[in-house]
Amino acid sequence: MLDTVLFYSFAVLVLGGGILTITRRNAVHSAISLIVSLLGVAGLYLLQAAEFLFAVQIVLYVGGIMVLFLFVIMLVNLDDAAKVREYNRQWIVALVAVAAVGAELGYFFHRGAASFHIAETAAAVPVAVGNTEALADSLFSEYLLPFEIASLVLLVAVVGSVIMAKKRI
Repeated sequence: MLDTVLFYSFAVLVLGGGILTITRRNAVHSAISLIVSLLGVAGLYLLQAAEFLFAVQIVLYVGGIMVLFLFVIMLVNLDDAAKVREYNRQWIVALVAVAAVGAELGYFFHRGAASFHIAETAAAVPVAVGNTEALADSLFSEYLLPFEIASLVLLVAVVGSVIMAKKRI
């Protein structure tokens, strides 16, 4: 019963924080809403007995990445950016572009349907192996390429934010 109440509480935090992140006009309020959402995800990890992911979520994402986001928000002059007109009302062109990209994705998924096969379930992890060891084995064996791609994307984001901030200083 308590698990159900906690699950729904954390789910409300995740969804509410996510909605507030994309609907707030103030970038700092948006970043704080993202922190609330990330804390809800950390709580969901804890409910699933993934203590390592819980700790990583708190320390790395809430503690590190969000502080970096807040520094970038503070460095970039948002007052001038808020005055710039962002949308030029070309809805027809945007809808045609979205339809074209959707058609391309549908075509590629249809043509490559054979390559999307569901792998057989992995063997059960032995009881002696802990949560952290199982996560490390899975991360560095099956998911090494997505892990490296995510690290490159984060590196590009950091370099891009420093370059954007440096142009205005």
